[in-house]
Amino acid sequence: MRLGPEVNAILLDTLGGHERPTLGTILGRLNAQCLEAGVAAPARATVYNFMAKTPGRLYRVGELPTSVQQALYNVDAQSEVPGRQLVFYCFNYGTSAAMMFAAGMPWLALY
Repeated sequence: MRLGPEVNAILLDTLGGHERPTLGTILGRLNAQCLEAGVAAPARATVYNFMAKTPGRLYRVGELPTSVQQALYNVDAQSEVPGRQLVFYCFNYGTSAAMMFAAGMPWLALY
């Protein structure tokens, strides 16, 4: 995606919480912050594409709970994985403790 770094940072900040905001709230915040920054706000479709494609926050494997590290069986402890990959491995290969960890992650990783 060809978003400027300012818009990318604004979108990540707006989408970074644990509760999923409504699209109206996302677009309102985005438009206001882009106006302040002096950049053009992206279209609604661009926001949907961003939510579907952004890797989100990265997590260092060695800093995660043991049950989550065991679910990431083929990833080195020094590696960083995106939240989506972490959730996928926890739900598909993890114990119930790993699944509970994944269920409590920010909504964008679960999207």
